[in-house]
Amino acid sequence: MSDNKLLAVDDALARVLAGATRLGEETVALADARGRTLSRDLVARRTQPPVDVSAMDGYAVHVADLARGPVKIVGESAAGHGYGAPLGPGEAVRIFTGAPVPDGADAILLQEDAEVEAGNGGVKPGASAGNHIRTAGLDFREGAAALFAGTRLGFAELALAAAMNHAMLPVARRPRVALLAAGDELVPPGAEPGPSQIISTNNFAVAAIAEEAGAEVIDFGIFRDDLAELERAIGIAREAQADILVTLGGASVGDRDLLRPALARQGMTLDFWKIAMRPGKPLISGRLGDAHILGLPGNPVASIVCALVFLAPLIRALQGDPGSGADPTETAIAGADLPANKGRRDYMRATLAKDAEGRLVATPMPMQDSSLLTELARSQALLIREPGDAPLPAGAPCRIWRL
Repeated sequence: MSDNKLLAVDDALARVLAGATRLGEETVALADARGRTLSRDLVARRTQPPVDVSAMDGYAVHVADLARGPVKIVGESAAGHGYGAPLGPGEAVRIFTGAPVPDGADAILLQEDAEVEAGNGGVKPGASAGNHIRTAGLDFREGAAALFAGTRLGFAELALAAAMNHAMLPVARRPRVALLAAGDELVPPGAEPGPSQIISTNNFAVAAIAEEAGAEVIDFGIFRDDLAELERAIGIAREAQADILVTLGGASVGDRDLLRPALARQGMTLDFWKIAMRPGKPLISGRLGDAHILGLPGNPVASIVCALVFLAPLIRALQGDPGSGADPTETAIAGADLPANKGRRDYMRATLAKDAEGRLVATPMPMQDSSLLTELARSQALLIREPGDAPLPAGAPCRIWRL
């Protein structure tokens, strides 16, 4: 099949995501919600701050009193323990960061600007109404939505949910991803490989990508290049009620590439098979009952790039992430001359650095063979060339995807 007849990457991704609907909802404790995706908008159960509070250590004053001379310190307001009475004419209250501002005070006189003498405060000019006061509801108000469905919960979102007084959070169920590696040449790490065998690596990288996207991964291990054996493996994954079945290797056209026929015999509806990308041309996409099928190539870098491009967005889409198909790329400057690109989108491993002008420079690795994991581990980005791109001189703008 010529490159110009292959499915474009963007079209392939759109088709993978077209059938992805959000999975069910579950409720988890706040402490267990890191990396999960909100399934409903989260409404604040309180106002933050609940009252006007001081943003600094100092003295709560009424500005108009400062022009008439020293003010008398009549008490103290600390966080969690307010003064408890309105501020009278000519009065001030010693106040600390986060403490309630007494009624009648309209400014905080900074501690370093105050001249305290025998219980009275005299000040340097400059205090003005509202200075250093955090007004009630400055952050959020009770009843208002502050976190929204589809939000991935990181440290900032968890802190906000806690401040909103939520101990339990409604989140999308994590997609179950089943991994099946195929190949007589594969042995697990730690084993003694035979003369023509290699160590299985793709399952570890793809599992990490899937888990980072929010999935629960079930790795069923390595299966031989045998049609009956592969059908048995697929049946095991179906019994585990996987939402996504990811096969690793065996997706090409060789006599020993049996995963596609094994999936077909189990009832897979094939959507597409080959795509216009490098690395990663032989990629299977289809459905087997309710499960999404992604058959990734066996070459390690091809498998990893396809997992980044297709699997991670699918996992996010199944959790209701509205940005699951968003473009992850940014602009950089090419660090080397690049030849014209042919008929497939090229994902080139590249290092990143800053030039003398502070611009981000992406320099492709000298070798781009899809078996070379060393080059991938030393890279910080993928430099992307589109089909039909003209030669690109060093210093010209290019698109990158940070790793």
